[in-house]
Amino acid sequence: MRIPAHSVCTAIRDDIVAGVYERGSRLTEEVLARRYGVSRVPVREALRTLEAEGFVVTRRHAGACVAEPTEQEAADLLELRMLLEPLGASRAAQRRTEAHLKVLRGLVRLGQERARRGNSEDLRSLGGWFHETLAQASGSQSLTSVLTRLRYKIAWMYAVEAPAGAVESWAEHGAIVDAVARGDGERARAVTALHTERATSAHRLRLASGGERVRNSQHPVNMPSLRH
Repeated sequence: MRIPAHSVCTAIRDDIVAGVYERGSRLTEEVLARRYGVSRVPVREALRTLEAEGFVVTRRHAGACVAEPTEQEAADLLELRMLLEPLGASRAAQRRTEAHLKVLRGLVRLGQERARRGNSEDLRSLGGWFHETLAQASGSQSLTSVLTRLRYKIAWMYAVEAPAGAVESWAEHGAIVDAVARGDGERARAVTALHTERATSAHRLRLASGGERVRNSQHPVNMPSLRH
């Protein structure tokens, strides 16, 4: 597989999230360079970036390895998301463009249609696109970047069950868009907070062995991967 050098970081990250590289496994520059069809220089730069993001750690005598996050670290990510997504929605109510609204409304229509049909795979993709667009509508590149990293790491650490209340979930998406369209930041924040808290209950912590365990949380839970 040959990819552009500037896309090496994205490719390695995607493969880590997908489980191509197991947690704790070594990531050697030579092997990665050969796999992605690039020199070792962009691979080295990508590993530095991924280490800063928490996907990779450098170990003495072993070099770069896939990180092995603790249960507490994983739980912290869900808490961060429950704090930041409502903030993003509130900002979006003040800063969104008509282009953002057009995309969000279109996604809600598709999501509600797919929810009625029970197509869970489509719903995860649409949910990820919805939340990404909502973050972009906040007008804050820093917030959008943080939320994007959170989605990747949560998708890596958690498996997401098929939503039992998909119709209700997409009704909540619609309520978020309505508040954003009206410029009602407080309403957008409140509805998003409720939606994110309810969606969190569908997440189950992955184990290194490939099994799953229900996560422990200090918060009452009633998120979707990069797909919510």
